[in-house]
Amino acid sequence: MTTPPPPARDAFAALVLHRRPQRARVGLTLGFVRTFAVPEIAEVLSGTGKLASAPKARAKATGAMMFALIGHGVDSPAGRETVAALAALHRLPGVDAELMRYVLACFTVCPVTYAAGTAAEREAAAAFAAALAGALGLPPLPGPALAETAAWMREFETARFAPSEAGRRLWRAVAPVFAARLPGPLARHAPAFAAALLDPPLRAAFAVPRPPLPLRAAARLAFRLLR
Repeated sequence: MTTPPPPARDAFAALVLHRRPQRARVGLTLGFVRTFAVPEIAEVLSGTGKLASAPKARAKATGAMMFALIGHGVDSPAGRETVAALAALHRLPGVDAELMRYVLACFTVCPVTYAAGTAAEREAAAAFAAALAGALGLPPLPGPALAETAAWMREFETARFAPSEAGRRLWRAVAPVFAARLPGPLARHAPAFAAALLDPPLRAAFAVPRPPLPLRAAARLAFRLLR
C-alpha cells in the first residue's frame, strides 16, 4: 500500500521546528527586522509603543504566531485564530496589502534562507506562504518557487527601504533580543553580533556602521554553530 505524501507544509515545519530550529529563529528575527527598514511599516510598529517598550515580549509573540501557523497549519483552529489576529493588523491605518505581502514574504523567505533549506523545504515554504496569503485575502506572492518571492522581496526593498527615525528606534530596541538566539558565552555581545548579521541595505537604513572584519567573521562562525 502506497503511503500518501505528507502535506506540503510538513517539510517547512520540520525545518523550522526540528531540523534547524535555532537558525530558523535567527532568520525569523532578521525577517522581522527587515520590515523596520520600510518607513511605513516602522511608523505603524513604532506608533503602538509596544515593541519599543517590551521588545523581547513582542518578538516572542510574533515568533509564537508564526510557529503556530507553521506547525499547525493555516486551516487549523490555532492557525485560524492567528490569521484573524494578522487580519486585524491589516486593518490598521497605514497598512496596505502590499506591505502585508512584504511582511509575509520576510517571515517565509528569511527562516528558510538562514536555515539553508533544501529544495523540498523551499517548495513547502512557498506553499505555506501561498496558503497564508489566501487566508488573509492578499494577492498571491510571486511564485510558485520561493526564489521568485525572494526576487520580488529584493525589488520591493530597493524601491521602499529608506532611513527613518522609527526604523532606527525599533532596531535599537530589538537588537538585544538576539541574546536569546546566541549560545550563552556570546549572549553579552548580542547587539554587536546582530549588527554583523545585517546586510548593507539594512545597515544603511538603520545607520549602523559596518562592524570590523574579525567581528563579522566571529558572527558568521557563531551562526554556523547553531543547529
